[in-house]
Amino acid sequence: MLLYSWNVNGIRAATRKGFAGWVKAVSPDVICLQEVKAEVQQIPKEVLELEGYHMEWNPASRKGYSGVATLSRKKPKAVHRGMGIERFDCEGRILRHEYPGFDLLNVYFPNGTSGDERLQYKMEFYDAFLDHCESLRADGKKLIVCGDVNTAHREIDLKNAKANEKNSGFLPQERAWVDKFIAHGYVDTFRLLHPDEPEQYSWWTFRANARERNIGWRIDYFFVTGDLTKKVKDAFIAPEVMGSDHCPIGLLLK
Repeated sequence: MLLYSWNVNGIRAATRKGFAGWVKAVSPDVICLQEVKAEVQQIPKEVLELEGYHMEWNPASRKGYSGVATLSRKKPKAVHRGMGIERFDCEGRILRHEYPGFDLLNVYFPNGTSGDERLQYKMEFYDAFLDHCESLRADGKKLIVCGDVNTAHREIDLKNAKANEKNSGFLPQERAWVDKFIAHGYVDTFRLLHPDEPEQYSWWTFRANARERNIGWRIDYFFVTGDLTKKVKDAFIAPEVMGSDHCPIGLLLK
């Protein structure tokens, strides 16, 4: 089973840059998209006409902002939107698909770069999300969590660690939450298979030719609960795929 996660930074913009053609070429079983920035009626025809996919959309209440979507070849047993907390759910940040054997959570975590208020919102979202996941696990669920976490975990996960220690996305409290998430039994699949591989990034600023120079951050992840690690066959990043300031990341399950 081949899964991809991609912050497309606008599904309409990504479609103009070849998104539908990429899907046809790669033919994943599941594609989790973040920051789609569109309501359902605004989804490009080329995307809606992709053959063989069951599509679910969770747009933000604010137009042109946030939003997630999951495209799946196998229709899920059930689909859930959000966490049941309105102040978070109104931003369209979570889709959960129930499949036989696991639940898949597609998540666009908040960005904390626009000021103290949004950083506080981000940290509160983080804690609420961990509680949500732990509640699901208490009900016997095995989980796959993917998406744009908006935090680089360790120094190896961004090009200029020292210069960004006081910037959101690499703040001590943000990194500490990723530590806490992992300590609760959620495994970073890329680092499971590539523990020390440097300069592997999933996001680059549009400024200063950062992508061409590979001055980036690894802020997109596939996590699995420990009971699924034996099923992880591959976890990878696809920086050659253009169309966004992020690139897709992938997970291959046995």
